[in-house]
Amino acid sequence: MAYDLLMEIIERVGYAALFLVLCLGLIGLPIPNEAVVMTGGALAASGILAPIPAFTMTCLGICSAMTFSYSVGRFAGSKLSDWFRSKNNIGKVVVKSEELGERFGSYAICMSIWLPFLRHATPYVMGMNRMKFGRFILFAYPTAFVWTLLYFIIGTFVGDSVEKIADMIYQYGLWIVIGLSVAAVGYGAYRILQHRKKVEAIEEEL
Repeated sequence: MAYDLLMEIIERVGYAALFLVLCLGLIGLPIPNEAVVMTGGALAASGILAPIPAFTMTCLGICSAMTFSYSVGRFAGSKLSDWFRSKNNIGKVVVKSEELGERFGSYAICMSIWLPFLRHATPYVMGMNRMKFGRFILFAYPTAFVWTLLYFIIGTFVGDSVEKIADMIYQYGLWIVIGLSVAAVGYGAYRILQHRKKVEAIEEEL
């Protein structure tokens, strides 16, 4: 259902949908971020979307979402903190983000982006802790670029299986990502090796 909603939004809005859906994910739009980025990759691989604009919109979308969370924490964190803690599910995520920040400092941003919910809660906590915006950008944006690139590439390989893969990632987390990444790298290396063999065979014939 959520995937159908995503495709409908993309059909109506085009590239901007990839940006908007990632931002709207902050307010509970039922589409996992991973599914959005992989869908962009799948549509780019099929020729429906151009790769560079599709990737750019997804990367800007997740960067904007993280920046918004940081800004809320920076400018309204003290007022919202008690309210968040009063909400059981949200409160637990905020507490986990605080623990992650206490243990790993700024690197918590790099780690949390791979985990649903924490990827938005941790920037909020960093903002609430008055992290300088320049330092936040230094850790958040390069990590967002790598995260987006990885899922975008995975999307180009999984095609119509995006929804199933996204559900697996959402359920089993980083181990699925690692497995898919290894498989994608292995497949890419295989294709390059096959191409080289064909080129060498043609050169020998000449």
